[in-house]
Amino acid sequence: MNELPNHRWLHRFAVLTALATLALIGLGGLVTSHEAGMSVPDWPNSYGYNMFLFPPSKWIGGILYEHTHRLLASMVGLLVVALTRWLAGHASRRPLVIVGLLEMVAGILILVLKPDLKATGWFLAGIGGIVLLAGLVWFRNEAAPRPLPLLGWIALVAVQIQGLLGGLRVVMFKDQIGIFHATLAQLFFVLLCAIALLTSKWWRRVEIPKSEIRNPKLGPAPVVFLATTVLILFQLVLGATMRHQHAGLAIHDFPLAYGKLWPATDAASVAHYNEQRVEIFDINPITAFQIELQMVHRIIAGLILCAVAFCAWQAWRKYSLRHPLTKLAAGWLGLILCQVALGAATILSGKAADIATAHVLVGALSLATGALLSIIAARFPQRVAGVSPAEAIPAGQQAIHLKHAMDAGSAGKMPAAR
Repeated sequence: MNELPNHRWLHRFAVLTALATLALIGLGGLVTSHEAGMSVPDWPNSYGYNMFLFPPSKWIGGILYEHTHRLLASMVGLLVVALTRWLAGHASRRPLVIVGLLEMVAGILILVLKPDLKATGWFLAGIGGIVLLAGLVWFRNEAAPRPLPLLGWIALVAVQIQGLLGGLRVVMFKDQIGIFHATLAQLFFVLLCAIALLTSKWWRRVEIPKSEIRNPKLGPAPVVFLATTVLILFQLVLGATMRHQHAGLAIHDFPLAYGKLWPATDAASVAHYNEQRVEIFDINPITAFQIELQMVHRIIAGLILCAVAFCAWQAWRKYSLRHPLTKLAAGWLGLILCQVALGAATILSGKAADIATAHVLVGALSLATGALLSIIAARFPQRVAGVSPAEAIPAGQQAIHLKHAMDAGSAGKMPAAR
């Protein structure tokens, strides 16, 4: 991989964007936990005000959570546009200008021809103007190595879709859109974490000393990490479905379910459950489907715990304790244990907002950790024992190493061993 332009600051900016996205996910969790998703009924304005001019004196109750969520989402959008421009280099200026102009024109046409879709029109016109401005910024920076420019463009598309879904969730008042919005938020966070990893100095120069490999024949293949990560993603989708269907407390006890290992879900039993429920947030009666959904959620949580524990154990068997995979796998297991505890606490606390939000945040971190482990595990076999010295050197440094070797040879000296 070639040396990144301004790699240190690019990596820091990617990390900042990922952290801002994590904060946005947490704030979104607070919105859902406080049932504040419709506290501001219009979009992209806030009670008729321009979003950025909405008086702070009106930020009260659920409005505080929903409005600050919108403001932070706007900031993340700006960061992603800048990150895309940085990753794709000066060659991205023309595509950004074209995309920005097309979005602005599309937004204006929607405002003129489809007044009932004016919210979408204003959104497209606004985001188009930002993209256009990014294309007009004149910096002759080189593009980052592949696949980083492509990942930047994907992030740009994803953040715009995410913003549109968030707005449509308000104006169309559909819980199904909220589920897609929450799922895309998790995938978007994973994408930004991957960009942060690939722009890091560690990723470009990492090597694995033979001393850190205890048994090359043991340890989970990258596909095991990936399969476990996909299972976590599925679990997060189930969790988002429960939150947006207001079924987070479809079962109010733990570890049993209505006093049983598997609760009865016949019509009479469900009617009895609804008669005994005492909840503040949920106003709709629960259904048999919601009860079964939460039971599936619990079962998959157990499967994830076993799968991550297996991955951590296998990584420990193959590598030394100092190896990055071993450390990261151990941290992954810690996150899953914390997630299980937070899930139980969410139920036992009656879905307390701070605990439920922490549950969402740790879930996002667990998914991102699994994705990063999958990426790292896929690369490490190219860096293990048995490769030649030239192969052990990152690609961007091989030419420099060869030059040093030639200079040393001409001086009658041998290059120092790496």
